[in-house]
Amino acid sequence: RLARLQNLLNAQQSAFKTGCVGRVLPVLFEKVGRHRGQLIGRSPYLQSVVSDAEPSLIGAIVPTRITGAGANSLSGQIEGAAN
Repeated sequence: RLARLQNLLNAQQSAFKTGCVGRVLPVLFEKVGRHRGQLIGRSPYLQSVVSDAEPSLIGAIVPTRITGAGANSLSGQIEGAAN
């Protein structure tokens, strides 16, 4: 029963994250990421969001377009940022 419940939860989480792709969410950036020029923040749903951004945005809530959904986080692009 536990395995069935975990499979259901994983499927629901995956569907929710995939449903966020294309949306613009307010992201609170908290810290630098693994790679240079990358920040990690939180969506209103407390999902991790990884985006290329300036360190000066740490502590700021920034509109971010969600561009991808990974196993443990979302990826995004700050709205209005040059491509």
